[in-house]
Amino acid sequence: MEIRQELSTKLLQKLVLTPQLQLAIKLLQLSRLELAEEIRSQLESNPVLDEESSGDSPVGYEEAAAETPPPREDAPEAAMPEDAGNGGEPSAATGGVADGEWERFVEGYSRFSNGPSVRVSNEEFPSVEATVSRKTTLADHMMWQIQLSELDGRGRDIGAFIVGNLNEDGYLKDVTLEDVAEQAGATIEEVTEVLARIQSFDPVGVAARDLRECLLIQARTHHPGDERLVRLIEVHLPDLERKNFSSIARGLKCSLDEVKTLVDTITRMEPRPGRGFASDDVIYVQPDVYVFKVGGEYVTVLNEDGLPKLKVSPYYEAALTGADGQTREFVQEKLRSALWLIRSIHQRQSTIRKVTESIMRFQRDFLEKGVTALRPLVLRDVAEDVGMHESTISRVTTNKYVHTPRGIFELKYFFNSRIGSLYGDDRSSEAVKSRIKALVDGEDPRRPLSDQEVVALLRKENIVIARRTVAKYREALNILPSSRRRGLV
Repeated sequence: MEIRQELSTKLLQKLVLTPQLQLAIKLLQLSRLELAEEIRSQLESNPVLDEESSGDSPVGYEEAAAETPPPREDAPEAAMPEDAGNGGEPSAATGGVADGEWERFVEGYSRFSNGPSVRVSNEEFPSVEATVSRKTTLADHMMWQIQLSELDGRGRDIGAFIVGNLNEDGYLKDVTLEDVAEQAGATIEEVTEVLARIQSFDPVGVAARDLRECLLIQARTHHPGDERLVRLIEVHLPDLERKNFSSIARGLKCSLDEVKTLVDTITRMEPRPGRGFASDDVIYVQPDVYVFKVGGEYVTVLNEDGLPKLKVSPYYEAALTGADGQTREFVQEKLRSALWLIRSIHQRQSTIRKVTESIMRFQRDFLEKGVTALRPLVLRDVAEDVGMHESTISRVTTNKYVHTPRGIFELKYFFNSRIGSLYGDDRSSEAVKSRIKALVDGEDPRRPLSDQEVVALLRKENIVIARRTVAKYREALNILPSSRRRGLV
């Protein structure tokens, strides 16, 4: 077999994502916080970019309308900048650096947004204390009580080892008394005595080894002398889980009314003593878009508070004049990068606003009546309405939140599967879930609705759904089966 080298020409078509298009797609799918971080990063790496100071005089919506408008977005794919197909080289039609047309675009972008000018208050933002204070942990709280107790140095060492092995719910699990005694160099009796002392600390029931012991500690602390309550916890917890109240009444030799009183007492106990000291931080959501009702119409406004407004530095703008070839090439490259970043941000904001407006048009009944009026909606419906690709709609609705008169929702919340009906319009899955929850909330506690009975009731309301679908929705709503929802009245 002969091996040789030769030259040949070949013609083929190839789709290439230019760096500018990659930047536009990247910015489109970023969350609001990630976008702010990306802008800060670009400000640090590109000397041509500058941030407007807060002292710049604002431009009202009416005044902005008289300014030179930003470039039109008539392309079907709004996420794709107009110059994505020419290798990133600017043209006169798109405001290229070489032709000096970028000044109008940058000036227009940095002075006003393309949406209505509405001032949004900060009432829903977290307080300063909520963002800077450090929450006391369960371990800190327990160690503080150990230091104030009458335990000696050896007892405090044992107590510190016990506290260090508590889980987030306040239980002492995955470690035995023998393990504690071995690690602390103490006897089982000493460990047992210290454990009993810690279990009497606040919160009552902490350091219990299982649910039964946790409830017993609370029963003996808050209801001393109530032997029936203690016996119910010691012997009849499995019957209580199965709602077998008749068996509990026979075992305790009391009436159902007395059983109900005991059960109500147990339900007021805390099964997770460490819950109040959970270290999970509250996640505050700042919406990307606001939807306000003005008169009889709903207005969509972008939330741009906290996002840096970009402009081109006048120093580098003037540096182009009289610069030599190498310097001019460097400045032009940075100007081109700055232009594409500003245009991509502008396009991102415009795309989010248009997609949100489209979703709100489809879901106007939801804004008026609530979740029960939520319509079935898929990405294709919105994509056809705004003239974009479904992948763009998916990127726009990922990690984006909208503030509506009905609350704050992720944009993906408004896309729901379709549930059939006997006649008329179909229902959305979220609306059906809401209706199932309403039926369960209104049921008779002595005779809770089974899944099949829920199917029958929904069918009377023109909703066709299978029993297994009801079971799936019930589990998604954290609703127990009917056998475990039975109660005493």
